Amino acid sequence: MRPPYFWTAGLEPGSREAAPLTRALLTPLAALYSWGVTRKIRNASPARAGIPVICIGNLTSGGAGKSPVVAAIREHFTAKGLRAASLSRGYGGRLGGPLKVDPGTHTARDVGDEPLMLAASGESWIGADRPAAARAMTKAGAQLIIMDDGHQNPGLYKDMSLVVIDAEAPFGNGHIIPKGPLREPVAAGLARADAVILMGTGEIPEAVTSAGLTVLRARLEPTAPPPAGPLVAFAGIGRPAKFFDGLRAAGADLVEEVPFADHHRYTASDMTYLRHLADERQATLITTMKDHARLSAEQGESIRVFPVEAVFDDPDALGSLLAPVYEGMSA
Repeated sequence: MRPPYFWTAGLEPGSREAAPLTRALLTPLAALYSWGVTRKIRNASPARAGIPVICIGNLTSGGAGKSPVVAAIREHFTAKGLRAASLSRGYGGRLGGPLKVDPGTHTARDVGDEPLMLAASGESWIGADRPAAARAMTKAGAQLIIMDDGHQNPGLYKDMSLVVIDAEAPFGNGHIIPKGPLREPVAAGLARADAVILMGTGEIPEAVTSAGLTVLRARLEPTAPPPAGPLVAFAGIGRPAKFFDGLRAAGADLVEEVPFADHHRYTASDMTYLRHLADERQATLITTMKDHARLSAEQGESIRVFPVEAVFDDPDALGSLLAPVYEGMSA
């Protein structure tokens, strides 16, 4: 789904763009959504996995940068000699799991784009039933689970919960889905967090300061420069503009940018249009790792990828935050 424009922060309250009537009509649904999340969390009895679980979640719908953070924290523990594996719901995939993702066998239509992307750099699992997936991972020999998303899913006990926030667009218009992008009230979500990872540039939100949480700053950095020459960029992620801005900051010659909805499944007509646009501009097509994971081998032919990774401003602070988990395993 492409986020409605009125989810954006900073719009004039009575303006047409802010859609005051639409928001008013959606208020009861937002209240019902919030009530449902709160009730589910309050009444849950989380199951323990038997191994540590670190949840990397967020408070809004899409676009915060969770998956690169998952990969970075998984690598942090892998570098210490631990078998750390990511666990995703498998959104958009036809398989419910639990199963270990095999990038040589599975496609995004099987397991979802984010788990497939995570499988390219480490051990990645999916499971719609998180406790069942955790049991399967433990049985298979995993020593630590990095859960990609799930801050609002209380089924699995979390030894640590880290909330990722986009510093440039923290909470949108501040309203709950579908009136805004929030999955739950900000204060409630932060109350269950152990720390916040603030992605990109921007001030620390007042709500985070008030919560008294440790804040780690991180950013997405390219692992390789963009190709030379004119580029037509396309992306179906939470905030496509973030990808386009990142390309420009890396020095790309961006002549066209084509946004799609998050998790968009590219059709033959989409690819025909994109290739025609690139030919017309004598340019090369480029997209995100997540989007490329959704393309078939035929669709992805000759399309370049702009790879990025999450880099922490203070790696030692990250190590100190995660140390209790590691030390608890060693005890």
